[in-house]
Amino acid sequence: MSKMKKSLFIIYHLLFIISATAQNTTDGGISANMLRQIQAAQPAAGTYRAIGNAIAANAIDDLARSRANARPVPTQFSIETPTQSITDQKSSGRCWMFSGLNVLRADFAHQHADSLALELSQGYLFFWDQLEKSNLFLQGVLDCAREPMDSQRVQFFFRTPINDGGTFCGVADLATKYGLVPAEMAPETYSSENTARMSRLVSSKLREFGLELRKMVADKKKAADIRARKTSMLADIYRMLVLTLGEPITEFDYAFHGKDGKAKTARRHYTPKSFYDEIVGHPLNGTFIMVMNDPRREYHRTYEVQWDRHTYDGTNWCYLNLPMDDIEQLAIAQLRSGRKLYSSYDVGKQLDRKRGFCDIDNFDYASLFQTTFPMTKAERIATFDSGSTHAMTLTAVDLDDQGKPLMWKVENSWGTASGQKGCLVMTDRWFREYMFRLVIDKQFVPEALQQEAQQKPIIVMPEDPLFQSDL
Repeated sequence: MSKMKKSLFIIYHLLFIISATAQNTTDGGISANMLRQIQAAQPAAGTYRAIGNAIAANAIDDLARSRANARPVPTQFSIETPTQSITDQKSSGRCWMFSGLNVLRADFAHQHADSLALELSQGYLFFWDQLEKSNLFLQGVLDCAREPMDSQRVQFFFRTPINDGGTFCGVADLATKYGLVPAEMAPETYSSENTARMSRLVSSKLREFGLELRKMVADKKKAADIRARKTSMLADIYRMLVLTLGEPITEFDYAFHGKDGKAKTARRHYTPKSFYDEIVGHPLNGTFIMVMNDPRREYHRTYEVQWDRHTYDGTNWCYLNLPMDDIEQLAIAQLRSGRKLYSSYDVGKQLDRKRGFCDIDNFDYASLFQTTFPMTKAERIATFDSGSTHAMTLTAVDLDDQGKPLMWKVENSWGTASGQKGCLVMTDRWFREYMFRLVIDKQFVPEALQQEAQQKPIIVMPEDPLFQSDL
Protein backbone atom coordinates (compact mmCIF):
# COMPACT_ATOMS: atom_id res chain seq x y z
CA MET A 1 0.00 0.00 0.00
CA SER A 2 1.46 3.43 -0.95
CA LYS A 3 2.03 6.08 1.70
CA MET A 4 -0.80 8.27 0.29
CA LYS A 5 -3.28 5.38 0.14
CA LYS A 6 -2.38 4.39 3.67
CA SER A 7 -3.00 7.95 4.89
CA LEU A 8 -6.39 8.07 3.13
CA PHE A 9 -7.33 4.71 4.61
CA ILE A 10 -6.54 5.93 8.13
CA ILE A 11 -8.56 9.14 7.58
CA TYR A 12 -11.59 7.23 6.26
CA HIS A 13 -11.34 4.74 9.14
CA LEU A 14 -11.26 7.56 11.72
CA LEU A 15 -14.25 9.26 10.07
CA PHE A 16 -16.21 6.00 10.17
CA ILE A 17 -15.46 5.53 13.89
CA ILE A 18 -16.46 9.14 14.63
CA SER A 19 -19.68 8.73 12.62
CA ALA A 20 -20.61 5.43 14.32
CA THR A 21 -19.85 6.91 17.75
CA ALA A 22 -22.05 9.93 16.97
CA GLN A 23 -24.92 7.68 15.89
CA ASN A 24 -24.63 5.61 19.06
CA THR A 25 -24.55 8.59 21.40
CA THR A 26 -27.23 10.77 19.78
CA ASP A 27 -30.15 11.42 22.14
CA GLY A 28 -33.36 9.68 21.06
CA GLY A 29 -31.83 6.51 19.63
CA ILE A 30 -31.28 3.12 21.28
CA SER A 31 -27.71 3.33 22.57
CA ALA A 32 -25.71 0.33 23.69
CA ASN A 33 -26.16 1.41 27.30
CA MET A 34 -29.91 1.81 26.87
CA LEU A 35 -30.14 -1.63 25.28
CA ARG A 36 -28.29 -3.14 28.25
CA GLN A 37 -30.81 -1.52 30.61
CA ILE A 38 -33.74 -2.83 28.58
CA GLN A 39 -32.37 -6.33 28.58
CA ALA A 40 -31.53 -6.19 32.30
CA ALA A 41 -35.15 -5.27 33.06
CA GLN A 42 -36.40 -8.55 31.57
CA PRO A 43 -37.29 -11.43 33.91
CA ALA A 44 -35.06 -14.46 33.98
CA ALA A 45 -35.46 -16.41 30.75
CA GLY A 46 -36.78 -19.48 32.51
CA THR A 47 -39.71 -17.60 34.05
CA TYR A 48 -41.35 -16.75 30.77
CA ARG A 49 -39.87 -19.22 28.28
CA ALA A 50 -42.99 -21.38 28.44
CA ILE A 51 -45.23 -18.37 27.80
CA GLY A 52 -43.08 -17.35 24.85
CA ASN A 53 -43.22 -20.85 23.43
CA ALA A 54 -46.98 -20.91 23.79
CA ILE A 55 -47.50 -17.50 22.16
CA ALA A 56 -45.19 -18.44 19.30
CA ALA A 57 -47.31 -21.47 18.48
CA ASN A 58 -50.86 -20.29 19.22
CA ALA A 59 -53.30 -17.46 18.60
CA ILE A 60 -52.99 -14.81 21.31
CA ASP A 61 -56.75 -14.79 21.96
CA ASP A 62 -56.78 -18.55 22.55
CA LEU A 63 -54.17 -18.14 25.28
CA ALA A 64 -55.65 -14.98 26.83
CA ARG A 65 -59.23 -16.28 26.93
CA SER A 66 -60.52 -16.02 30.49
CA ARG A 67 -61.89 -19.32 31.81
CA ALA A 68 -63.53 -17.44 34.68
CA ASN A 69 -65.61 -15.53 32.11
CA ALA A 70 -66.63 -18.56 30.07
CA ARG A 71 -70.19 -18.68 31.41
CA PRO A 72 -73.13 -19.32 29.05
CA VAL A 73 -74.14 -16.31 26.99
CA PRO A 74 -77.52 -14.87 28.15
CA THR A 75 -80.38 -15.43 25.74
CA GLN A 76 -83.30 -13.94 27.72
CA PHE A 77 -83.90 -10.18 27.77
CA SER A 78 -86.52 -8.21 29.67
CA ILE A 79 -87.06 -5.92 26.67
CA GLU A 80 -86.63 -7.38 23.18
CA THR A 81 -87.88 -6.30 19.78
CA PRO A 82 -89.25 -8.85 17.28
CA THR A 83 -86.63 -10.82 15.36
CA GLN A 84 -86.01 -10.32 11.66
CA SER A 85 -83.80 -12.05 9.11
CA ILE A 86 -80.04 -11.60 9.54
CA THR A 87 -78.12 -9.93 6.73
CA ASP A 88 -74.52 -10.37 5.55
CA GLN A 89 -72.34 -7.53 4.29
CA LYS A 90 -69.73 -10.05 3.12
CA SER A 91 -66.30 -8.54 2.30
CA SER A 92 -67.47 -4.94 2.30
CA GLY A 93 -67.53 -2.01 4.71
CA ARG A 94 -71.25 -1.30 4.38
CA CYS A 95 -72.29 -2.10 7.97
CA TRP A 96 -73.75 1.41 8.38
CA MET A 97 -76.05 0.81 5.42
CA PHE A 98 -77.07 -2.65 6.59
CA SER A 99 -77.83 -1.37 10.08
CA GLY A 100 -79.70 1.67 8.79
CA LEU A 101 -81.83 -0.35 6.39
CA ASN A 102 -82.45 -2.95 9.11
CA VAL A 103 -83.94 -0.18 11.25
CA LEU A 104 -86.14 1.07 8.38
CA ARG A 105 -87.51 -2.36 7.55
CA ALA A 106 -88.08 -3.10 11.24
CA ASP A 107 -90.03 0.16 11.60
CA PHE A 108 -92.16 -0.83 8.60
CA ALA A 109 -92.85 -4.27 10.08
CA HIS A 110 -93.70 -2.64 13.44
CA GLN A 111 -96.29 -0.45 11.73
CA HIS A 112 -97.92 -3.60 10.38
CA ALA A 113 -97.91 -5.54 13.66
CA ASP A 114 -94.82 -7.41 12.45
CA SER A 115 -96.95 -9.35 9.99
CA LEU A 116 -94.86 -8.35 6.97
CA ALA A 117 -91.27 -9.45 6.30
CA LEU A 118 -88.96 -7.37 4.15
CA GLU A 119 -85.30 -6.96 3.28
CA LEU A 120 -84.17 -3.80 1.50
CA SER A 121 -81.51 -3.75 -1.21
CA GLN A 122 -78.17 -2.53 0.08
CA GLY A 123 -76.68 -2.84 -3.41
CA TYR A 124 -79.14 -0.35 -4.87
CA LEU A 125 -78.42 2.34 -2.30
CA PHE A 126 -74.68 1.59 -2.36
CA PHE A 127 -74.54 2.58 -6.06
CA TRP A 128 -75.79 6.07 -5.26
CA ASP A 129 -73.57 6.29 -2.19
CA GLN A 130 -70.48 5.63 -4.30
CA LEU A 131 -71.53 8.14 -6.96
CA GLU A 132 -72.17 10.87 -4.38
CA LYS A 133 -68.86 10.18 -2.64
CA SER A 134 -67.15 10.51 -6.02
CA ASN A 135 -68.81 13.90 -6.45
CA LEU A 136 -67.74 14.83 -2.92
CA PHE A 137 -64.13 14.13 -3.86
CA LEU A 138 -64.21 16.03 -7.16
CA GLN A 139 -66.01 19.06 -5.73
CA GLY A 140 -63.86 19.02 -2.60
CA VAL A 141 -60.73 19.06 -4.78
CA LEU A 142 -62.14 22.02 -6.68
CA ASP A 143 -62.99 23.93 -3.52
CA CYS A 144 -59.44 23.38 -2.24
CA ALA A 145 -57.72 23.72 -5.61
CA ARG A 146 -55.74 26.82 -4.64
CA GLU A 147 -54.25 25.14 -1.59
CA PRO A 148 -50.87 23.40 -2.02
CA MET A 149 -50.89 19.70 -2.80
CA ASP A 150 -49.38 18.86 0.57
CA SER A 151 -51.96 20.80 2.61
CA GLN A 152 -53.87 18.77 5.18
CA ARG A 153 -57.22 19.34 3.48
CA VAL A 154 -56.03 18.41 -0.03
CA GLN A 155 -54.35 15.30 1.33
CA PHE A 156 -57.56 14.40 3.16
CA PHE A 157 -59.31 14.05 -0.19
CA PHE A 158 -56.54 12.40 -2.18
CA ARG A 159 -55.64 9.91 0.57
CA THR A 160 -59.09 8.29 0.43
CA PRO A 161 -61.13 9.51 -2.54
CA ILE A 162 -63.85 6.95 -1.89
CA ASN A 163 -64.65 4.20 0.61
CA ASP A 164 -67.48 1.98 1.86
CA GLY A 165 -68.04 3.66 5.22
CA GLY A 166 -70.76 5.95 6.45
CA THR A 167 -73.33 6.67 9.15
CA PHE A 168 -77.11 6.70 9.47
CA CYS A 169 -77.08 10.29 8.17
CA GLY A 170 -76.06 8.84 4.82
CA VAL A 171 -78.86 6.27 4.85
CA ALA A 172 -81.38 9.03 5.57
CA ASP A 173 -80.07 11.26 2.77
CA LEU A 174 -79.74 8.54 0.15
CA ALA A 175 -83.05 6.80 0.83
CA THR A 176 -85.00 10.05 0.79
CA LYS A 177 -83.35 11.20 -2.45
CA TYR A 178 -83.16 7.96 -4.46
CA GLY A 179 -85.80 5.78 -2.84
CA LEU A 180 -85.70 2.17 -1.69
CA VAL A 181 -85.90 -1.20 -3.43
CA PRO A 182 -86.65 -4.72 -2.14
CA ALA A 183 -83.54 -6.88 -1.97
CA GLU A 184 -84.79 -9.40 -4.51
CA MET A 185 -85.41 -6.63 -7.05
CA ALA A 186 -81.79 -5.44 -6.96
CA PRO A 187 -79.60 -8.37 -5.87
CA GLU A 188 -75.98 -8.07 -4.81
CA THR A 189 -73.13 -8.36 -7.31
CA TYR A 190 -69.65 -9.75 -6.71
CA SER A 191 -68.23 -6.23 -6.42
CA SER A 192 -70.91 -5.01 -3.99
CA GLU A 193 -70.03 -7.92 -1.70
CA ASN A 194 -66.28 -7.69 -2.38
CA THR A 195 -65.61 -3.99 -2.74
CA ALA A 196 -61.82 -3.73 -2.43
CA ARG A 197 -60.81 -3.99 -6.12
CA MET A 198 -63.64 -1.78 -7.37
CA SER A 199 -62.85 0.84 -4.74
CA ARG A 200 -59.15 0.88 -5.63
CA LEU A 201 -59.88 1.32 -9.34
CA VAL A 202 -62.46 4.06 -8.81
CA SER A 203 -60.11 5.79 -6.37
CA SER A 204 -57.27 5.70 -8.91
CA LYS A 205 -59.49 7.25 -11.57
CA LEU A 206 -60.70 9.92 -9.16
CA ARG A 207 -57.14 10.88 -8.21
CA GLU A 208 -56.32 11.28 -11.89
CA PHE A 209 -59.41 13.45 -12.34
CA GLY A 210 -58.52 15.44 -9.24
CA LEU A 211 -55.13 16.40 -10.64
CA GLU A 212 -56.77 17.46 -13.90
CA LEU A 213 -59.28 19.67 -12.09
CA ARG A 214 -56.51 21.31 -10.05
CA LYS A 215 -54.66 22.08 -13.28
CA MET A 216 -57.80 23.57 -14.85
CA VAL A 217 -58.13 25.92 -11.87
CA ALA A 218 -54.43 26.79 -12.00
CA ASP A 219 -54.76 27.52 -15.74
CA LYS A 220 -57.71 29.83 -14.95
CA LYS A 221 -60.22 27.89 -17.05
CA LYS A 222 -63.79 29.17 -17.09
CA ALA A 223 -66.05 27.98 -14.28
CA ALA A 224 -68.58 26.66 -16.80
CA ASP A 225 -65.88 24.58 -18.51
CA ILE A 226 -64.74 23.16 -15.19
CA ARG A 227 -68.31 22.21 -14.24
CA ALA A 228 -68.81 20.54 -17.63
CA ARG A 229 -65.59 18.58 -17.25
CA LYS A 230 -66.54 17.47 -13.74
CA THR A 231 -69.87 16.20 -15.10
CA SER A 232 -68.11 14.19 -17.80
CA MET A 233 -65.77 12.75 -15.16
CA LEU A 234 -68.76 11.63 -13.11
CA ALA A 235 -70.17 10.00 -16.26
CA ASP A 236 -67.02 7.87 -16.41
CA ILE A 237 -67.39 6.95 -12.75
CA TYR A 238 -71.08 6.17 -13.29
CA ARG A 239 -70.12 3.72 -16.06
CA MET A 240 -67.59 2.00 -13.79
CA LEU A 241 -70.26 1.65 -11.10
CA VAL A 242 -72.80 0.26 -13.56
CA LEU A 243 -70.32 -2.37 -14.71
CA THR A 244 -69.50 -3.44 -11.16
CA LEU A 245 -72.72 -2.83 -9.22
CA GLY A 246 -75.34 -2.99 -11.97
CA GLU A 247 -77.62 -0.35 -13.46
CA PRO A 248 -79.92 1.07 -10.74
CA ILE A 249 -83.44 -0.26 -11.13
CA THR A 250 -86.07 2.37 -12.02
CA GLU A 251 -89.35 0.43 -11.68
CA PHE A 252 -90.59 -2.98 -10.54
CA ASP A 253 -93.62 -5.00 -9.48
CA TYR A 254 -93.77 -6.28 -5.91
CA ALA A 255 -96.06 -8.00 -3.41
CA PHE A 256 -95.36 -7.98 0.34
CA HIS A 257 -94.92 -11.32 2.09
CA GLY A 258 -95.30 -12.47 5.68
CA LYS A 259 -92.66 -14.26 7.71
CA ASP A 260 -94.17 -17.53 6.51
CA GLY A 261 -93.21 -16.59 2.95
CA LYS A 262 -96.80 -16.27 1.74
CA ALA A 263 -97.97 -13.19 -0.15
CA LYS A 264 -99.93 -10.77 2.05
CA THR A 265 -100.72 -8.06 -0.52
CA ALA A 266 -101.51 -7.87 -4.20
CA ARG A 267 -98.61 -7.22 -6.56
CA ARG A 268 -98.24 -3.51 -7.31
CA HIS A 269 -96.09 -1.40 -9.61
CA TYR A 270 -93.45 0.78 -7.91
CA THR A 271 -90.61 3.14 -8.56
CA PRO A 272 -87.87 3.37 -5.90
CA LYS A 273 -89.35 6.68 -4.75
CA SER A 274 -92.91 5.36 -4.50
CA PHE A 275 -91.61 2.29 -2.67
CA TYR A 276 -89.83 4.60 -0.21
CA ASP A 277 -93.16 6.36 0.34
CA GLU A 278 -94.73 2.97 1.06
CA ILE A 279 -92.00 1.91 3.51
CA VAL A 280 -91.11 5.19 5.23
CA GLY A 281 -93.75 7.68 4.12
CA HIS A 282 -91.94 10.88 5.13
CA PRO A 283 -88.52 12.57 4.94
CA LEU A 284 -86.17 11.00 7.48
CA ASN A 285 -84.13 14.10 8.21
CA GLY A 286 -85.58 15.98 11.15
CA THR A 287 -87.13 12.87 12.68
CA PHE A 288 -84.07 11.59 14.55
CA ILE A 289 -81.13 12.73 16.64
CA MET A 290 -77.70 11.13 16.54
CA VAL A 291 -76.12 11.03 19.99
CA MET A 292 -72.45 10.32 20.66
CA ASN A 293 -70.40 9.44 23.71
CA ASP A 294 -67.07 11.23 23.45
CA PRO A 295 -65.64 11.85 26.94
CA ARG A 296 -62.91 14.08 25.48
CA ARG A 297 -65.44 16.77 24.63
CA GLU A 298 -67.97 18.77 26.58
CA TYR A 299 -71.26 16.96 27.10
CA HIS A 300 -74.65 18.43 26.17
CA ARG A 301 -73.11 20.26 23.22
CA THR A 302 -73.78 19.74 19.51
CA TYR A 303 -70.95 19.07 17.06
CA GLU A 304 -70.72 18.95 13.27
CA VAL A 305 -68.10 17.02 11.30
CA GLN A 306 -66.57 19.17 8.56
CA TRP A 307 -66.47 17.68 5.07
CA ASP A 308 -68.81 14.84 5.91
CA ARG A 309 -69.64 12.42 3.12
CA HIS A 310 -72.84 14.27 2.19
CA THR A 311 -71.62 17.85 2.38
CA TYR A 312 -72.85 18.66 -1.13
CA ASP A 313 -75.65 16.15 -1.68
CA GLY A 314 -77.30 15.92 1.71
CA THR A 315 -77.04 16.97 5.33
CA ASN A 316 -73.77 17.16 7.20
CA TRP A 317 -73.11 14.81 10.09
CA CYS A 318 -74.24 16.48 13.34
CA TYR A 319 -74.54 14.89 16.75
CA LEU A 320 -75.28 15.66 20.39
CA ASN A 321 -72.55 14.55 22.81
CA LEU A 322 -74.03 12.92 25.92
CA PRO A 323 -72.91 10.90 28.95
CA MET A 324 -73.57 7.17 28.76
CA ASP A 325 -76.26 7.36 31.46
CA ASP A 326 -78.36 9.63 29.23
CA ILE A 327 -77.70 7.56 26.12
CA GLU A 328 -78.74 4.35 27.83
CA GLN A 329 -82.03 5.85 28.99
CA LEU A 330 -82.79 6.99 25.44
CA ALA A 331 -82.04 3.52 24.08
CA ILE A 332 -84.23 1.82 26.70
CA ALA A 333 -87.13 4.16 25.95
CA GLN A 334 -87.09 3.34 22.25
CA LEU A 335 -86.62 -0.40 22.80
CA ARG A 336 -89.62 -0.40 25.17
CA SER A 337 -91.76 0.78 22.27
CA GLY A 338 -90.67 -2.20 20.15
CA ARG A 339 -88.38 -0.09 17.96
CA LYS A 340 -84.82 -1.05 17.01
CA LEU A 341 -81.95 1.46 16.84
CA TYR A 342 -78.92 2.18 14.69
CA SER A 343 -75.80 1.97 16.87
CA SER A 344 -72.03 1.73 16.41
CA TYR A 345 -69.14 0.30 18.40
CA ASP A 346 -65.47 -0.56 18.56
CA VAL A 347 -66.53 -4.13 17.99
CA GLY A 348 -63.07 -5.70 17.82
CA LYS A 349 -62.25 -4.95 21.45
CA GLN A 350 -62.74 -7.95 23.77
CA LEU A 351 -65.07 -9.67 21.29
CA ASP A 352 -65.37 -13.43 21.75
CA ARG A 353 -66.36 -14.31 18.19
CA LYS A 354 -66.95 -17.97 18.96
CA ARG A 355 -69.65 -17.15 21.53
CA GLY A 356 -70.85 -13.85 20.04
CA PHE A 357 -70.17 -12.21 23.39
CA CYS A 358 -68.63 -8.83 24.29
CA ASP A 359 -67.28 -8.26 27.79
CA ILE A 360 -64.25 -6.37 29.09
CA ASP A 361 -62.97 -9.55 30.83
CA ASN A 362 -63.23 -11.95 27.89
CA PHE A 363 -59.45 -11.90 27.40
CA ASP A 364 -56.75 -11.30 30.00
CA TYR A 365 -54.05 -9.80 27.79
CA ALA A 366 -52.44 -8.04 30.77
CA SER A 367 -51.55 -11.25 32.59
CA LEU A 368 -50.39 -12.96 29.44
CA PHE A 369 -47.92 -10.18 28.65
CA GLN A 370 -47.17 -9.34 32.30
CA THR A 371 -48.21 -5.69 31.91
CA THR A 372 -51.31 -3.48 32.22
CA PHE A 373 -53.66 -1.72 29.79
CA PRO A 374 -55.06 1.13 31.93
CA MET A 375 -56.13 3.77 29.37
CA THR A 376 -59.55 5.35 29.83
CA LYS A 377 -62.11 5.61 27.04
CA ALA A 378 -61.10 9.24 26.42
CA GLU A 379 -57.41 8.30 26.29
CA ARG A 380 -58.06 5.42 23.91
CA ILE A 381 -59.96 7.71 21.55
CA ALA A 382 -57.36 10.49 21.68
CA THR A 383 -54.53 8.10 20.83
CA PHE A 384 -56.38 6.31 17.99
CA ASP A 385 -56.48 3.16 20.13
CA SER A 386 -60.28 3.05 19.99
CA GLY A 387 -63.07 4.47 17.89
CA SER A 388 -66.30 3.58 16.14
CA THR A 389 -65.48 0.78 13.71
CA HIS A 390 -68.74 -1.07 13.11
CA ALA A 391 -72.47 -0.34 13.04
CA MET A 392 -75.07 -2.84 14.27
CA THR A 393 -78.78 -2.79 15.06
CA LEU A 394 -79.63 -2.54 18.76
CA THR A 395 -82.53 -4.89 19.46
CA ALA A 396 -82.76 -5.80 23.17
CA VAL A 397 -81.77 -4.95 26.73
CA ASP A 398 -81.97 -6.87 30.00
CA LEU A 399 -82.70 -4.76 33.10
CA ASP A 400 -82.24 -5.51 36.79
CA ASP A 401 -84.87 -4.89 39.49
CA GLN A 402 -83.83 -1.22 39.66
CA GLY A 403 -84.21 -0.70 35.91
CA LYS A 404 -80.45 -0.65 35.33
CA PRO A 405 -79.15 -2.35 32.16
CA LEU A 406 -77.23 -5.59 32.57
CA MET A 407 -76.96 -6.87 29.00
CA TRP A 408 -77.61 -5.60 25.49
CA LYS A 409 -78.20 -7.41 22.21
CA VAL A 410 -77.59 -6.36 18.60
CA GLU A 411 -78.36 -7.78 15.18
CA ASN A 412 -75.12 -7.94 13.25
CA SER A 413 -74.52 -8.06 9.48
CA TRP A 414 -71.99 -10.91 9.37
CA GLY A 415 -74.46 -13.66 8.47
CA THR A 416 -76.34 -16.21 10.57
CA ALA A 417 -73.26 -18.37 11.22
CA SER A 418 -71.62 -15.55 13.19
CA GLY A 419 -72.08 -15.11 16.93
CA GLN A 420 -75.48 -15.99 18.43
CA LYS A 421 -77.28 -16.89 15.19
CA GLY A 422 -76.11 -13.61 13.69
CA CYS A 423 -76.45 -11.54 16.88
CA LEU A 424 -73.99 -10.32 19.52
CA VAL A 425 -74.65 -10.04 23.24
CA MET A 426 -72.73 -7.45 25.27
CA THR A 427 -72.48 -6.69 28.96
CA ASP A 428 -73.37 -3.20 30.10
CA ARG A 429 -69.82 -2.50 31.21
CA TRP A 430 -68.57 -3.34 27.70
CA PHE A 431 -71.38 -1.27 26.19
CA ARG A 432 -70.34 1.79 28.21
CA GLU A 433 -66.70 1.47 27.15
CA TYR A 434 -67.07 0.67 23.45
CA MET A 435 -70.43 2.06 22.29
CA PHE A 436 -70.07 5.39 20.47
CA ARG A 437 -73.08 6.34 18.33
CA LEU A 438 -76.82 5.87 18.62
CA VAL A 439 -79.67 7.18 16.48
CA ILE A 440 -82.85 7.99 18.43
CA ASP A 441 -86.29 8.79 17.05
CA LYS A 442 -87.15 12.28 18.34
CA GLN A 443 -90.35 11.09 19.97
CA PHE A 444 -88.24 9.30 22.58
CA VAL A 445 -85.97 12.28 23.26
CA PRO A 446 -86.92 14.59 26.17
CA GLU A 447 -87.63 18.20 25.23
CA ALA A 448 -84.53 19.47 27.04
CA LEU A 449 -82.25 17.24 24.96
CA GLN A 450 -84.09 18.17 21.77
CA GLN A 451 -83.35 21.81 22.57
CA GLU A 452 -79.67 20.99 23.13
CA ALA A 453 -79.56 19.30 19.74
CA GLN A 454 -80.65 22.61 18.15
CA GLN A 455 -77.57 24.51 19.40
CA LYS A 456 -75.23 26.01 16.84
CA PRO A 457 -72.80 23.13 16.30
CA ILE A 458 -69.11 23.27 17.07
CA ILE A 459 -67.17 22.31 13.93
CA VAL A 460 -64.79 19.36 14.33
CA MET A 461 -62.24 18.09 11.83
CA PRO A 462 -62.82 14.86 9.84
CA GLU A 463 -59.34 13.58 10.72
CA ASP A 464 -60.43 13.18 14.34
CA PRO A 465 -60.02 9.56 15.50
CA LEU A 466 -63.70 9.24 16.40
CA PHE A 467 -65.10 10.49 13.10
CA GLN A 468 -64.03 7.71 10.83
CA SER A 469 -67.05 6.17 9.11
CA ASP A 470 -68.63 2.95 10.38
CA LEU A 471 -67.50 -0.05 8.35
